[in-house]
Amino acid sequence: MSQSFSGASLHLVFSTKNRRRYFQRPEIRDGMHAYLGRVSNELDCPSLGVGGVEDHVHLLCRFSRTITVANWVKELKRISNLWLKQQDETFSDFEWQGGYAVFSVSHSNIERVKGYIAKQEQHHRKITFQDELRTLLRKHAIEWDERYVWD
Repeated sequence: MSQSFSGASLHLVFSTKNRRRYFQRPEIRDGMHAYLGRVSNELDCPSLGVGGVEDHVHLLCRFSRTITVANWVKELKRISNLWLKQQDETFSDFEWQGGYAVFSVSHSNIERVKGYIAKQEQHHRKITFQDELRTLLRKHAIEWDERYVWD
């Protein structure tokens, strides 16, 4: 019987709609990170790290061979959106941005990316989400159009 294997690791980044600062309260931010990790695990994409700050999240996972990136992201956003709205009525208008960025991570860089995600609060004392994303896009040689990135 033949087997299929996947060793792909992905670093996913997406923000709240218009980068609204919904995750200012640590218990909400930590809860969202934990919930996103659980949802990713349930989608057969084991979470290796989740972090972020008030307006965006980073998720590192071992990617499944049975789901597309688009469906993984769609389900992460859909399910976590519903979860957050159940936490408090102040989140009734919560939305994630429409887009996302995803980057491949070599096995030799997994620990470095985990550390990067874990240090998001320190990192964002010096750099905005927009500048962070631009840096990641450049690092991975991805072209973009500013008109379509910031919803």
